[in-house]
Amino acid sequence: MPEPVYVVLGATGGIGSALCRRLAARGARLTVAARDCRRTRELGAELDAQALPTDATCAAHVDRCFAEALEHHGRLDGAVNCVGWLLLKPAHLTTDDEWATVVATNLTSSFLTVRAAVRAMTRTGGSVVLISSAAARVGLANHEAIAAAKAGVDGLVLAAAASYARRGIRVNAVAPGLVRTPLTESLTSNEERLQASTQLHPLGRIGEPDEIASAIEWLLDPAQSWVTGQVLGVDGGIATVRSRA
Repeated sequence: MPEPVYVVLGATGGIGSALCRRLAARGARLTVAARDCRRTRELGAELDAQALPTDATCAAHVDRCFAEALEHHGRLDGAVNCVGWLLLKPAHLTTDDEWATVVATNLTSSFLTVRAAVRAMTRTGGSVVLISSAAARVGLANHEAIAAAKAGVDGLVLAAAASYARRGIRVNAVAPGLVRTPLTESLTSNEERLQASTQLHPLGRIGEPDEIASAIEWLLDPAQSWVTGQVLGVDGGIATVRSRA
């Protein structure tokens, strides 16, 4: 059986790089894409992967990324969008520019990924995995912008899964709680904030990138061919569980 071929956007982030290393270790052929040219090329060299500097909020960039990946590999079996930007502010303190950035980075990039991926896999089928958030499923103070954008991702997953099921394209997402990545360093590097966040998670700790990457890898696997339209919570229970005091 030929090695699977995947495109990973946001490949140089904490979750994206963990995922790429897991997939490469399994023998997958990869196209790694991210905005930072140097880090993208370094990751590509490390994993012997095609490296494409890409702004995932720009339609032309995303379309070009998938076109070049398809030309390079000859086919595509799956795509993952790990692109994101975290803003923790109440609505009344959120500026227009901050709102636009949150929506573009989290929701627009996800839509562009779905659109380009299904065009590339329309004859062969495959798997698309996006990143949602526990904040889209449970009310968390100061999460208005990110919660709205990630709720949009959830809606996108459901609609796209319905639209492309008959083409054999599965669309799912993972919804993490707080994960220790460079994106969340402002929280995890502050002991007081870290303790407060830890206490919100019933399992008593925050997540690690490899735990989220493992769930994404599972959703990409063709063995999960009957799983579509799902938002899989990988969140230490924060969205659904209330532990006893």
